[in-house]
Amino acid sequence: MNKEITSRINITDQDVSGYYNDHKAEFNLIEAQYHLAKIMVSGVVSAQVHNLQNSKAQNDAEARKKIQMIANRLDSGDDFATMAMNYSEDPETSNNGGDLGMAPESALKNADPATRDAVMKLKPGQYTPVIPMINPTNHQPYAYMIVKLISKEPAGQRDLNDPRVQQAIRQQLRDRREQLLKAAYYETLRDDAKVTNHYAEEVLKNLGAAK
Repeated sequence: MNKEITSRINITDQDVSGYYNDHKAEFNLIEAQYHLAKIMVSGVVSAQVHNLQNSKAQNDAEARKKIQMIANRLDSGDDFATMAMNYSEDPETSNNGGDLGMAPESALKNADPATRDAVMKLKPGQYTPVIPMINPTNHQPYAYMIVKLISKEPAGQRDLNDPRVQQAIRQQLRDRREQLLKAAYYETLRDDAKVTNHYAEEVLKNLGAAK
């Protein structure tokens, strides 16, 4: 597959600039974007975990103790993504270092005030203090989390010279061409294939021998 497809794909600077000029609107951010990650710990016993340490708090007291341990280790310089993979109890993000991907500023405004206010104060690379997640029914905490701001993208037009823009365009063009080449390659293989029904031949042979 590498020989017949991947090695044949070549994305030129002209391809990149052509795509950018035709799709400028794709690189115009209407609102600021926040790249976030989180570590979450819950005292809910029934919740499943998928972290590397198979670490699960069994009650609220254990959850508070565990999240404080994580906060202390982060303050001591431990890597956020590594701590998330080892200890976070969020099944959706623990296996990828707590990464939540990019979120528009409007999504933050819809979050609970404590989380929104804490995140909006961060600079890239910083993380929040421990944030209790409150159950709206009984107003008691059911989980605790720490949120990190990995990066922030301001609103506005992204320039072609931005390495991230170029990387995104190259990847998109590469994926498209790979799909086209794969489809053509498989079609060629089907056209050139010779199908022999060995089972049918064997049945006929055995019937002939039986006679």
